[in-house]
This record gives sequence, C-alpha cells and structure tokens, in this order.
Amino acid sequence: MALDKLIIGYRFLKQAASLARARPTSPYTTADLIEKQAAARANHPFCLAGDRVVTYAEYNAEANRVAHWASSAGLRRGDVVALLMLNRPEYLQTWAGLAKLGVTVALINTNLTGKGLRHALEAARVRHLIVGTECLESFATMGDDVPEGLEVFVSCPKGEAERAEGFPSGANDMERVLSGQPTVNPDRKVREGLTAGDDLFYIYTSGTTGLPKAARFSHLKFMATGSVAAIAGFGKHDTMYIALPLYHSAGGAMAVSTTLGAGGTLALREKFSASRFWEDIRKYDATAFQYIGEFCRYLLNVPEHELDGQHKIKFAFGNGLRPDIWEEFRDRFALPKIVEFYGATEGNVALLNLDGTVGSIGRMPPRFYMDGRLVRYDVAADEYIRDENGWCIECKPGEIGELIGAVPTRSGDTRGRFEGYTSKEATEKKVLRDAFKKGDAWFRTGDLLRCDEKGYYYFVDRIGDTYRWKGENVSTQDVAESLSAYPGVEMVNVYGVEVPGQDGRAGMAGLALENPESFDGAAFLAHVKESLPAYAAPVFLRVMLETEVTGTFKLRKVDLQREGFDPSVVSEPLYVRDDVKGAYVQLTPEVHAAVLSGSLRV
Repeated sequence: MALDKLIIGYRFLKQAASLARARPTSPYTTADLIEKQAAARANHPFCLAGDRVVTYAEYNAEANRVAHWASSAGLRRGDVVALLMLNRPEYLQTWAGLAKLGVTVALINTNLTGKGLRHALEAARVRHLIVGTECLESFATMGDDVPEGLEVFVSCPKGEAERAEGFPSGANDMERVLSGQPTVNPDRKVREGLTAGDDLFYIYTSGTTGLPKAARFSHLKFMATGSVAAIAGFGKHDTMYIALPLYHSAGGAMAVSTTLGAGGTLALREKFSASRFWEDIRKYDATAFQYIGEFCRYLLNVPEHELDGQHKIKFAFGNGLRPDIWEEFRDRFALPKIVEFYGATEGNVALLNLDGTVGSIGRMPPRFYMDGRLVRYDVAADEYIRDENGWCIECKPGEIGELIGAVPTRSGDTRGRFEGYTSKEATEKKVLRDAFKKGDAWFRTGDLLRCDEKGYYYFVDRIGDTYRWKGENVSTQDVAESLSAYPGVEMVNVYGVEVPGQDGRAGMAGLALENPESFDGAAFLAHVKESLPAYAAPVFLRVMLETEVTGTFKLRKVDLQREGFDPSVVSEPLYVRDDVKGAYVQLTPEVHAAVLSGSLRV
C-alpha cells in the first residue's frame, strides 16, 4: 500500500509539473501530438471498433486526407465545422484532420433533433456540417428550418455501401470529396499561428441556466484532460474501452486524450450496451474503462453471469458513481480500483479520488496548483451567504456549499484558466467576482458539495436550472420553451425530482393550463416526443392551480422539488409518463407505489 501511494504520488507530481509548464501561447497542439505518436507508434493499434483495427499511422493518414480536403475547400484557422456522428473511427479521424488546420469542431449531441439541433448549429455559427449516415434521420427533423448557408457533407462508415439516394438535397458525399487526397502530413504553414490556447472543440453543456451553450475547449485543455487516467496508471500497453458518446467531454476528450498521450489503444462501441459491455471488455482485452454513474447501475441490473469478474481491467475511472451501489459494483465485477473524479466540461477545478474512498469524488489539490473553495450558499434565496464585510464565507467540514474555482487575473498565469463559451454573456454569468477581495474572479461550478474532516469531498446536488437524467444534463429552460408551445399552456415550471433507486433527477413540469379539465395526456405526450429528446421529456407533470414567483420574477422551485410527485403531499393533479400507453396518465397512490417499487419504470 505504501509503495502504491509513492507511485501515485510520483505520477501526480510528474503530471502536475507537465501541466505547470504548459502555456496557451505554446505552438505545440493536439495536431503535433497526433503526428508525434504516428511516427513513434506507427503500427500500434490506436482504435479498435467492431472488427476494425486502425493503427496510429492509419489514423494519422486518414486525418491528413481530411486536412488536405478542408484546406482545398478554403477552411482556415478559426473556422468552425460541426460534427454529428455516432462513435466510430471516422469521428476521430475527421476532427483530427480539421485540427491540423486550426479549425474548431463543434461536437453535436446525437440526441438533438429539430429546434434543438438548429440551436446547436447556430450557437457555434457553423457553415459546414459533417453528418454520419446513421444520424440523417435526426438531421431531417429540422425540415426546412436548416440554418441558411449550411453546407452538408455525409459520411458513411467504412465498408458500408454508399446510400447517396438517402442524402439530404444538395449534400456532398464525404468519401467522394476525400478520394485522392494525400495521406502525408500537411505543411505546417497551414496552421501557422495556431497555439495550444486556441479552440479545438466546442462541446455543448447546459451550464446552470438557459439553453445548451457551446463551451470552448482548447488544445491545451484537451491534452491536459488525459492526466487523470495517466496518474491512475494508464500506459502505452493499455487499452481503454469507451462506450460513452464522443460528443461528451468524458469519452470524447478525456478518454481520447488519455490514449493519445500514452500511445495506448482505444476500443470504441457505437452506443452503450449493458448486455454487451463485459463481452466487449474481454473481446478487446481492455485494461481500463471510463464510466458515468448511470451506466454502472445499468450494468448491475443485468443478470449475474459466471464471467462477470473475468477480465483484464486494472482500473475504472469516471464520475457519478453513487455511494449506494459503489461497493456492489466494485465487488460484483472484481474491479481492482475505482478512480472517481470531479470536473466539468467548461470547469477550471477538479478533484480526484485515487484511494477508492467509497462515495467520495476526491480530494482538492494543493492551492498553489489549483485553488478551489467551498463557500456557503442559500439555495432557497438563490444567493451567496456573505459576512459583515460582504465577502463569501468558506464552509467548515460537514457544511454544504457551492464549489468555486479561482480564475487567474494576471496574464501568464494558467492555473484555473476558464475558457468560457462562445457567448460572452453566458461566460460572464459563470464568473463570481469580489468573493474574497476586490477584483478577484471565480468560476461558479453550480454544484453543491460537502467536505469531511479528512479532506474528502462528496457531491450533494446541482444549483439552478439544470438537472441530470439518463446520463445527460437537461436545461429546464429548453424543456419549458418546448412545453410552452403546446396549445392552452399559460406557464411552465420545470425542475428535477429524486426517484428512489434512480441516479440523477427525473424531469417534472408544473403546468398552468388555460383549461385544466380538458388536459389530454396522449396529445401532450405526442407533442413532448416530437419536440424533445427522450432524456429531456418530463417524467412527471403537475397541473398547478396557482403559481408562485420570487422577488426577481423567477418561478419558485425549491418547494415544488421538496413536494415531488407524492399524491399524499400534493393536492393538485399529478401525471406520470407511461410510454406503453402512449400518454401521461394520472398519478394515483397506486401508481405512485408502482413507481417507488420499480414495477412502473420511469
């Protein structure tokens, strides 16, 4: 055990020293990392997908085809291209090629449809979209509402017969435009002036309020995210299994960065499958995998199998593993180590649990390396608790508060760098100023945590207008706007409620209706399914006979969240989504009991 701590300590110091030397002004970017590994690890497998094996040399060569095409098409540093595709090697090759020109890639959530998809494209101000054939149905939901001037390129998976007849009108065949393009590294002049601080990705996040925002994700941040698994021991002979979507920072940035940085192998699955998960782990001889808490619970729900503990996994790392299933998950699947971490796509503070303390999201690094603090916050009043001098108050052990991260105010200081969003207004809303002294700045995580006497932190809840359900962050404003479009809806209040045995919070919407007696549960569900992705569709409805707002005209949610969906507590009509019946049905005491017991799945 002492030796393990020494090894982990050495890895941490090595990574910390490397990050301390990193500068946003450095000319060394992700493109250089890819080319370096392609030269050093040419014949080593970089990506495994199904029966496909893509070596580092092949990965780089395919990325080069994309780079040469993009250059000939006039794309340059600072341009933005959107990518809508499921997990497959072409996804990684496409953004890698664009990165070689300094082009920023907007990673689009494949669950988005209609207005949500249009908003994502407009938020990033894209003029080019590369879409996989497997996502053409999602693209079609925009109908004639496609952003003006958008040029569309369609990518087929390798080996799949071309299906040009199913392409959108005016779309280009990606394989055809890549045909004949050189596979050699493009001249470095094409990315002249590109630095590590420039945007590599736009990754969409709900933040704490409003519609999904495009978070800026630099080359520097991408290369730094691999440090978590590197500290845990991921190396060049290891294989990382990823079933998380590549449009998320978890799978698409952290896992890929880890693999590239180490020169290891990435095993991809198109979509997460609980029933095939361990079969894939054994097939690819995976030595590590990244999780989110929700899918750990899904894996536990699969019937036990005699091969459950037979694998080569050295550690699993991720976030959101709940304390109530932590030990069961670890023991059933014979996992030697679980490395839980805390962080956010746009965040500037991170925690890491390297010793497997059950339920903890980790410990805070030293302040000279990363300055994160827990401050008192009044959830009901939606404001910080300040002392007599107007300064924020740090929490004592055991107290619940919001985690904030120091943003550097001096040029050249890269610790706690907050890259923000494409929207300046959205970026400013995430910054807390004058917290402890005049002129300081802090990133607001929007997360409530508590810290024990030993320095271990534990996640408590989210602040504001975002909740997490089915592994996705849901914006209450986005849901409310969609529900408000339904005829007869006068006001909507959307919030998340806890459901026993479920991770995250289920969506619940309080509706003020013009005529509550004529509410049609089937028609309303049809509207919901047409306008929202499945994970964002409210599970519960409450027909509000009266509405309350705060002094700042924000709809009051604290009391509604506390009352939840219990008909013995709520006197107003309640409904639950029943996908089998195709309608929102009345939530009676009997139905409520069925939800709690799990016999009615939500």
